[in-house]
Amino acid sequence: MAESHTARTALTALSPLDGRYAAKTAPLAAHFSECGLVRARVRVEVAWLLALADEPGIPEVTPFSADTRAALAQACDGFSIDDAARIKAIERTTNHDVKAVEYWLKERFAGLAEVAKVGEFIHFACTSEDINNLAHGLALGDARRDVLVPALRGLASELRAIAHRHAGRAMLARTHGQPATPTTLGKEFANVVARLERATAAFERVELLGKMNGATGSYNAHVAAYPDIDWERVAQRVVGSLGLGFNAHTTQIEPHDCIAEYFDALARIDTILIDLDRDVWGYVSLGYFRQRMKEGEVGSSTMPHKVNPIDFENSEGNLGIANALARHFSDKLPVSRWQRDLTDSTVLRNVGVALGHALIGWTALRRGLAKLEVDDARLDADLDANWEVLAEPIQTVMRRYGLPEPYEQLKALTRGQRGMTREALHAFVDGLALPADAKKRLKALTPAAYVGRAEALAKRI
Repeated sequence: MAESHTARTALTALSPLDGRYAAKTAPLAAHFSECGLVRARVRVEVAWLLALADEPGIPEVTPFSADTRAALAQACDGFSIDDAARIKAIERTTNHDVKAVEYWLKERFAGLAEVAKVGEFIHFACTSEDINNLAHGLALGDARRDVLVPALRGLASELRAIAHRHAGRAMLARTHGQPATPTTLGKEFANVVARLERATAAFERVELLGKMNGATGSYNAHVAAYPDIDWERVAQRVVGSLGLGFNAHTTQIEPHDCIAEYFDALARIDTILIDLDRDVWGYVSLGYFRQRMKEGEVGSSTMPHKVNPIDFENSEGNLGIANALARHFSDKLPVSRWQRDLTDSTVLRNVGVALGHALIGWTALRRGLAKLEVDDARLDADLDANWEVLAEPIQTVMRRYGLPEPYEQLKALTRGQRGMTREALHAFVDGLALPADAKKRLKALTPAAYVGRAEALAKRI
């Protein structure tokens, strides 16, 4: 029965993240679903109440006992879908999502004397944005730590394994789509690992900030109630306890610059991987890779012979959606009219959508990589068909020994000439006024052997 309900939900979901791709995005749902957002709000409200209880300048809220602290912790750690449903039921009356959390906490602890007697200090001096900015910060930080960075490290590990496995596998390079100086397959994957790891490190370094300073950011209500308390110190302690950096200068909202940085960094990662998707797609098209087939799969509804690179196409498409959203977040979220408008609220509810599409894209890419098999014969044939790429080392050695117009001579011999042969190049080398050992080294070169330090670079990553 449960499976039938799940299947129906997937079939009727408006978003593919909750339908077709629900299993792939499930790790993010704990952080960015409505339940995840409400749970994070509860964590923030509890952290604030605990801070008030620990503040000696507020005699009305005495320190909580160990049992009460444990009960408050359980409200956060044991938060369930039923708890979230109850809060949403309260919201149907309040028509205010954060106020519903406050009322639920009062209801939840009505029977616990230490909390019940200070019920009006739940959400004390807070604006809704004090709770929301920290809740979103928690979700973004926890998802980065628990889901996103581990996924990126797993992808980098697989790419590194490919780089090492094929470090010495010579491959004709292509610049402007044309045959160019050979590389190795492993070195091209090592390039991606280096880029991805640098971009991932930048993503990890983005500091998520939070604020807890009232309706317009100046602790007005706090000071009106308790003028002698250092409220900035209290707020900084609460924000830090949630694992976020403290932003001392805000309007009603934390200005979201850090979220813009977060999604700028994410978009850079996705762009690197789109580049990889397209390159591997091209290598499959050239025949450098074959794709392992799965029994029962169909490549085309009308052409039975096809094995399409669908995983790389799926990855590219989802990463493109993720980046479109990420760039909107970066452009929109730091902009708010005067001290606050509500346009950020609905936008922030979609940050999980961007991350969901990114995660789908990364997963599809890994799935595609696992299916690849190198076609050595195709790579060798391509190299052997393009001896003209050795024009570069020949003219470079000619420069070393001061021969006249080396570039121009090789241009006249090879430019636009496909099908250049070993024999033609050797005849040209034999006619040069070069030392015998230099001629010998040049004539020992083949396209497959002309890879410079590519193998060592691939193994070093």
